[in-house]
Amino acid sequence: MIDSDNLIIMDLIRRYPVLEVCKTDIKNVCNILIDRFLEQKRLFVCGNGGSCADADHIVGELAKGFLKKRPLPEDQRKMLQTKVPDGALLAAKLQIGLPAISLHSQSALATAVANDLGEDLVYAQTLYAIGNKGDVLLGISTSGNARNVHLACQVAKLKGMDIIGLTGDKGGKLADIADICIKVPATETYQVQELHLPVYHAICAAVEADLFE
Repeated sequence: MIDSDNLIIMDLIRRYPVLEVCKTDIKNVCNILIDRFLEQKRLFVCGNGGSCADADHIVGELAKGFLKKRPLPEDQRKMLQTKVPDGALLAAKLQIGLPAISLHSQSALATAVANDLGEDLVYAQTLYAIGNKGDVLLGISTSGNARNVHLACQVAKLKGMDIIGLTGDKGGKLADIADICIKVPATETYQVQELHLPVYHAICAAVEADLFE
């Protein structure tokens, strides 16, 4: 498990001293994700605009190797090499991925929900359909008040999921409903987003380092 003296977190604070106030929350988020991934649970991520792009970015760092190559276990490599035509290629190239999903990536469902139920329910309906108890929802909102993200958090609470918020300094409604909320010390949208990126990079790196030693 990760503590506050974790080298990745300490390096983050060294490069971005303003994030010192977030250090404990960052550590706690890392440990929740490590625990849930070890339990074979999934991470769902959502946000709007730049935060939507950040959701995709986070999934990209978790669902394949980020700073580590994460080769498949030897037994799986051997099975691929003997069972399927392109087994040698797959055994050499595939990486262990952590189950992370951007809620907005379900585009057909999202547009159907927006059309039939209202755009505010896009994330809530998707999460209700595919989320399970023990999974994790990471909601990203620079203000903390994005309506569709907050509705998704309410569904996550109904489902018995852990809720993580990533917001600006004020936290908004997301801070009130989240189990842990990382509130970076900025209020202007672009400045909040500039701090979100190094935070979630550090989280992804620290989780990967712990799970793939």
